[in-house]
Amino acid sequence: MQYRILGRTGLRVAELCLGTMTFGEEWGFGAAKEECAKIFDAYVKAGGNFIDAANHYTDGTSEKIVGEFIHADRERFVVATKYTLGHPNGDPNAAGNHRKSMMQSLNGSLKRLNTDYIDLYWVHAWDGITPIDELMRALDDMVRAGKVLYVGISDAPAWVIARANTMADFHGWTPFSAIQVQYSLIERAVERELLPMANELDLAVAAWSPLGGGVLSGKYSKNASPSTEPARFTDNPMTPAFVNQRTLAIAAEVQVVADEVGKSPVQVALAWLRQRRGVVIPIIGARKLSQVTDSLGCTEWALSPSHVERLNHASQIELGFPHDFLASAFVREVVHAGMYDAIINHRDR
Repeated sequence: MQYRILGRTGLRVAELCLGTMTFGEEWGFGAAKEECAKIFDAYVKAGGNFIDAANHYTDGTSEKIVGEFIHADRERFVVATKYTLGHPNGDPNAAGNHRKSMMQSLNGSLKRLNTDYIDLYWVHAWDGITPIDELMRALDDMVRAGKVLYVGISDAPAWVIARANTMADFHGWTPFSAIQVQYSLIERAVERELLPMANELDLAVAAWSPLGGGVLSGKYSKNASPSTEPARFTDNPMTPAFVNQRTLAIAAEVQVVADEVGKSPVQVALAWLRQRRGVVIPIIGARKLSQVTDSLGCTEWALSPSHVERLNHASQIELGFPHDFLASAFVREVVHAGMYDAIINHRDR
């Protein structure tokens, strides 16, 4: 296992993050504590130190299990957890990005994790209501209080993140060091705005659902009945994307590449993410030991440039306006007075 720098910080985190949404059986698809221990131990034995939880996962059980596992060697681990989400209970302040929700959620997470501080505290999702200055000032207060070391944001528009970090820099508050997004060969929409923003602002990118809801694992490749509808979010975003002609075609190319390199489709899909521009850290989840063992194998090798190009081609999306417009030959010709190919841009890497 190698380590990446978490955005514009000095913090070293493992190149694969262990997601713990499956720690606990309350939601019907997780693992028992004994199996979670095997998953955790395999990840740590491989050199992993980056653990991702949330106050909402398995109704708090995930954090409790993580707390038990890290307790004997707390300082070794970079523990991340999230706030924002809450179960409907008639209380309008039981969820959201505002200060009251943050303080209540953080105190609960610290108790369940049995720790004095959180290494990385994520805003779980943008609520569209809380003023950005309230959010960033409240997060900075948590850092100054010693309860949080670094902050990040998940599932938010690029303009919100860019404005938040600009505001934080101006006021001397703690900026976001990382973003968490849905990213895989199946779902590349983040390449339009979020990834270019992350590269420009030096933010680490944690990729959730790196196997496209399981489509890239190979389990849908045989005897699948593809839908003609495009893949989209369902009412529950944790369920797999629709298995359709596009996603099955991508999965088929992943399988071909896997056969050529002698690796599993899971490892190919994760390797593609690890080799993206910037700091992209796949969040691997598992319900059994064999799954995490398979995922960890992606760190031992790399895809060739030709394989990366084939996967890029099979999964490519239209970036849309203004990206495709600005990249057109005519616009480049007039914007750069015919000198585009002669200009070496060190920032375009």
